Parts: sequence; structure tokens; C-alpha cells
Amino acid sequence: MYPDPSSRSAGLFDRACAVMPGGNTRLAVYQAPFPIFIASAAGCRVTDVDGVERLDFINNQSALVHGHCFPPVVAAVTAQVGRGSCFSGPTDTEVELAEALQARVPGLERMRFTNSGTEAVMLAVKAARAFTGRYKIAKCEGAYHGSYDFVEASRGSTPANWGDAKVPARVPYSKGTPPAVGDLTVVMPYNDVAAAAAILEAEAGELAAVIVEPIANRPGMIPATPEFLAYLREFTQRTGIPLIFDEIISFRVGFAGAQAGYGIVPDMTTLGKLIGGGFPVGAVAGRTDIMGVFDQRRGSPAVPHTGTFNANPVSMVAGIETLKAFDEAAVARINRRGDEVRRTIDGIFAKAGIEGQASGAGSLFRIHFTARPLTDYRSAYPTAAGQSAVAALHRALLNQDVMVSANCSGNISTVVGDLEIEQLLGAVTRALAEIRVPA
Repeated sequence: MYPDPSSRSAGLFDRACAVMPGGNTRLAVYQAPFPIFIASAAGCRVTDVDGVERLDFINNQSALVHGHCFPPVVAAVTAQVGRGSCFSGPTDTEVELAEALQARVPGLERMRFTNSGTEAVMLAVKAARAFTGRYKIAKCEGAYHGSYDFVEASRGSTPANWGDAKVPARVPYSKGTPPAVGDLTVVMPYNDVAAAAAILEAEAGELAAVIVEPIANRPGMIPATPEFLAYLREFTQRTGIPLIFDEIISFRVGFAGAQAGYGIVPDMTTLGKLIGGGFPVGAVAGRTDIMGVFDQRRGSPAVPHTGTFNANPVSMVAGIETLKAFDEAAVARINRRGDEVRRTIDGIFAKAGIEGQASGAGSLFRIHFTARPLTDYRSAYPTAAGQSAVAALHRALLNQDVMVSANCSGNISTVVGDLEIEQLLGAVTRALAEIRVPA
């Protein structure tokens, strides 16, 4: 049972704290009183250092769309490492992955690879600023776009500091963020066309870009309304402001990403996670004229971009094999399973007489202890009682050998079958019967 203070994970965490602040180099993997250290994984299951096997619905924060150790990826990576893992020169692998992405998604006219989604967003913002000659960017309250000062504003705001719902406060996420960063970031509510319009129209002359997730991750994978995205597209086209879609997580919901389901082609798209097949990756792609700020063929580019491991062939071949297997049928299959999970969890709450629901889209889901409609960051923000219930549910699922994120979100990989879905739903049913949920 977790937490066991005599476990190897507990001992490893003590050792980790002696060499790393907080015992880790990645905040998302921490859970109190100590994280579970992983020894190995295969398919949809992971085994920890104490030999406990668990069903994995985290998949490294949705990066592993085919689960762990996907055989085509393992074979391609093994072969590539035998030829070399990185070089001071380009390889055909980056051309092939770029072509594969371009063939799937309209609007990816040119692209650059990075090593993370954070880097991809940072580059997209820098490109928009260089292209427009302006500096402000607009983003939605509560949206997570990586660890870059300008897109972290109001990422973790609370009822104590978030201000008016129609004009959200610009709240820095990290202590020490320069005040000038807030001056260059415009925060708007998600899925509120009238409020967003009032903010954006007033700032139009100074905006370099508008960035948005078509499916907002942090509130619970909540899809944008068609009306909201249609307004952002109309506004940005009318004013000549680049529209950036952050599809680092939402790309998995459609063969051509979430944007295809809305029928909207943004000016730039940021990608990551699944396109690297389990290896570090990111990409920024978009219109030829905007992406031209990186082009060095006529001299020093407007935005110089380099990186020792950019487009390294190991990540590239892993991404190529992942995309080959993530075809229309695979996308449809895991999306159907996502629909089943959300629908059944809603029924489990109703049968248990507990207020709660599952939000999400496609193969993404998150469990909430509230029955109110979830449309944005504020509506999904949990009460203190809700936070306690989520923590208890997370712990109960973990002790039934089911792994979801600490906020009870998860995603479904292509290797998950009927038995695994039954195990997840059975664990949720038993957990809700066991934990104490405040009225």
C-alpha cells in the first residue's frame, strides 16, 4: 500500500532530496509524501522499484499515445542509436518527420523542431514578435503553455487574486517574474466571446500574437466552443495578428489535431509530446512568411534558433513510427474509449449519489467533484472540499494499481483494451464507495 515509508521509493526519495531541490527535476512527478519511482514499463503498465505493477493512464503526461516500449519505436530507435544518436549536421529523419506532419495538418507550411513544448511555444512567440514588430501576447486565464514567463501569466491564479471574471488579473506564476512581463501579457477569459472581444479589440494595435489551446488542459481538457475559436480567427485575420494554436496535448484528439474538428487553420501551431514517440521533442509550424523569420539563407535571420539536440535523429525516428501507427482508425478507437470512460464515470457518480463528473475530449479525461457546468478555468477550479476528494480518489486508485495524474486526469493509449477500461472503471466505482466525500 502507498505510502509505505519502508519502500524503495521512499528511500530513493530521501537520496534524491540530498542531491536535488525537492528531490526531483520535474515538479509534475511529485506527490506527497514521496513519488513512486518507476523501474520499467511495457504497453499500458508500469512497474515500480518495489515490484508493484500498475495500469498507466498518465502515459508521461499524454506523450506515449501507443503506450510504453511500442515495438516499432523500440526497433527504430535501437537501429538509429547503432548508427549514431546526434550529429553536428542534419539528417533525413527530420525531413521525413516534417513531411509526415505537413501531410496530416493543413497550415504546417514550414516547421522547426525543438526539444520540448515549452521551447516550441517560446519560439512561436518570438517569431510572432519578429514578424509583427509588436510585443504583447494574449492568452487565456488558467492556460498552461509551458515554462516561459510571458505565457505563464495567470496560469495558477486563485479566487484570492484572479479579479473580475470579465477582465482577469495578470497574476505571475513564478516568484521573481519581472513586472514588465505582466505589462506585455494580456489575459482573457476562455470561452467568453464578449469578454474576450472587449479585451482584445482594445489591445489590437499592440498585440504580436494570440495563443490558445483548442482543448484547455488545466481546467480538465475542456474544449473551446466553436464560437470562441471562430471569433479569435476572425479577429486575428482582421487585425493581422498571428493566431497560435497550442496543440501539444490536444493533437491526439484528431488525425490532424483538434484544429481540424473546428475547421480552423491557425497561423502557427505548437506541437510536442506524442510526435516524439516518447523522446524529447517539440515543434513550431505555420505560415511560410511567418516562419521565414528563422530562415538564414539571406544572412542572419530575424530570429536565430539553434540547439544541440534539436531534431536529433532518435526523437525523429520515434516520431515517424508513432505517426505511422496513429492513423485514422487508431484515433477513432481511442476516442471512442474516451467517450465510454467519461460517460460511465458520470453514471458512477450518479449511482453513488455523489456530485461529480468527467470532463475531456477524445482520449483525454479528468474527474471532478462538482456537478456544475465546466466551461473554463474558474468553473473547473475546485473548492477545498473538492481538492480533498480528488486527492483521496487519486490515492484510492493508486492502491488499486491504477495510475492517473494527481488531479485525477488521464489519457488512453492505443494499447488499452476492454479489460483495462473495465479495470479503470471498476477502480473508480470502488474508490468512490470507500473514500469520504464531503457533502
